[in-house]
Amino acid sequence: MREKLGFLVCVWFIVCGSCLGKFVVEKNSLRVTSPDSLKDVYECAIGNFGVPKYGGTLVGQVIFPKANQKACQSFVDFDLSFKSKPGGLPIFLLADRGDCYFTLKAWNAQNGGAAALLVLDDRVEPLITMDTPEDENKQADYLQNITIPSALITKTLGDNIKKALSSGEMVKISLDWREALPHPDERVEYEFWTNSNDECGPKCDSQIEFVKSFKGAAQILEKNGYTQFTPHYITWYCPEAFLLSKQCQSQCINHGRYCAPDPEQDFTTGYDGKDVVVQNLREACFFKVTNDTGKPWLWWDYVTDFEIRCPMKDKKYNDDCANEVIKSLGVDVNEIQKCIGDPTADVENPILKAEQEAQIGQGTRGDVTILPTLVINNRQYRGKLDKSAVLKAICSGFLETTEPAICLSADMETNECLENNGGCWQDKAANITACRDTFRGRVCECPIVQGVQFNGDGYTQCEASGALRCGLNNGGCWRGTQEGKTYSACIDDQSTGCKCPLGFKGDGVNTCDDINECEEKSACQCPQCKCKNTWGSYRCNCSGNLLYMREHDTCISKDFKSELSWRSIWVIILGLAAVGVGGYAVYKYRIRRYMDSEIRAIMAQYMPLDSNQGEFSNHVPHGGV
Repeated sequence: MREKLGFLVCVWFIVCGSCLGKFVVEKNSLRVTSPDSLKDVYECAIGNFGVPKYGGTLVGQVIFPKANQKACQSFVDFDLSFKSKPGGLPIFLLADRGDCYFTLKAWNAQNGGAAALLVLDDRVEPLITMDTPEDENKQADYLQNITIPSALITKTLGDNIKKALSSGEMVKISLDWREALPHPDERVEYEFWTNSNDECGPKCDSQIEFVKSFKGAAQILEKNGYTQFTPHYITWYCPEAFLLSKQCQSQCINHGRYCAPDPEQDFTTGYDGKDVVVQNLREACFFKVTNDTGKPWLWWDYVTDFEIRCPMKDKKYNDDCANEVIKSLGVDVNEIQKCIGDPTADVENPILKAEQEAQIGQGTRGDVTILPTLVINNRQYRGKLDKSAVLKAICSGFLETTEPAICLSADMETNECLENNGGCWQDKAANITACRDTFRGRVCECPIVQGVQFNGDGYTQCEASGALRCGLNNGGCWRGTQEGKTYSACIDDQSTGCKCPLGFKGDGVNTCDDINECEEKSACQCPQCKCKNTWGSYRCNCSGNLLYMREHDTCISKDFKSELSWRSIWVIILGLAAVGVGGYAVYKYRIRRYMDSEIRAIMAQYMPLDSNQGEFSNHVPHGGV
């Protein structure tokens, strides 16, 4: 009991020492876009768990549940789901503070389908940082599985949101992380405050996994000069009154100047805190030596190899194993040892002294009190140590348009369109989406596909327009094939819209149902008609020897039509023949008359005709006998 009490005394001095400095609450912007009464920009505190979307934005609709309002229980038990509907906005769950850990609220919200968690403070006070539980026995496996972002909002804002929701108003919010980290120039400077201890529970496990997964990307960034990376290690000093205590002697080096907690929190077994301090110092010296020789990225190889080859559980967490790893990387062990110095001497170590000074907040950066902590461009990162999330944050630290190409690669960029399509409109059948991923976040914009422009709000609707629209996914309209026939609700002569074709009824987009003309008695109504419905049309048959005339909706006799047709033909033929014969007769008659008159005229000149004798006897010339 006394040993535990001594440990708590040292911990008290850690906390008290940090209280002398300042802790900065990292914030991002929260913009309320509706209702009009709440439109404004507010601050919210970024939770130190989950995955904040650094460099991007997230738009959602706020819901305050009718039950389980503190989100301390699973929403499944209350039959509540916050999954957004296809094409709808993501859901931001608003939860009251209290009764359980912040992380448990986030886990329950995530399992309920929420895209983000907003925790309403229960008192009027400056914003605080929501962190993971400090009692490690209370931690659970779910902590590393939280992926949704979380933020603490003020009591005033939360109460106003509740009031608007209770009045039936829709509250829309945009969470904006684009300015959460500074991005002044073409290089990002970042620090990683870590620990070589591998037996401190889930936090140590998450650190180790992060270093392993992040190593490749970190080395690419460092080798190409895109970033300047520096590792740091938190230590504290033992108060002079406790220098001779067993607790300080087992946890500190250099006569109580630099201390770390016991890995097992038991001073009688296993490794001591001073072993951790020495290994932390060795890692810091390894970075200094390799950085001086122009190869700072080797630090990532060293810490990952050491964790694999020299773990505490195998009793290899010692100087000999560490030196073997150093040699394997081609680094001079003597230079490292010279940097470490004598841990038992009553002197200051320049490396660890600089680490303690760096822990104190500088400028806009507050004191580093949370382990592990990532500091990017002198601003503390909040969220879990996830490769994609950290890369996103680092890339958001570049001046806009100057970020390296690898920030937009599949390995470096978090594609927000992959999850729930970013909350944007999509046509899964045609693989068309309004979600466009950019480095600083996704945007919902109706696309242009194969020359066809889609128009709409990008969230709930995008509709093809223009002359070519029917050639692309049938313009987003209904189309069906059945019984060997194909019908479409897309009309080429319309720039937008869908209209069910003749014989169908519906919205033209999702459905066009066949109209049963026979049941609706809209066709085939003649007494002798028999109606049969077909897909998109109908077929009408007449009883007996009758033929259906669709344009007149009537039945006529097939035989009558046939007789009438042949009789008409014969009448026409005979009429034409009569006209021909008559014309020929007239022609012959006229020709004969003409010929007769000509012959008569000729013959009259040579001989008198009986009909002209009287005329000639009365006109004899006077010169005769």
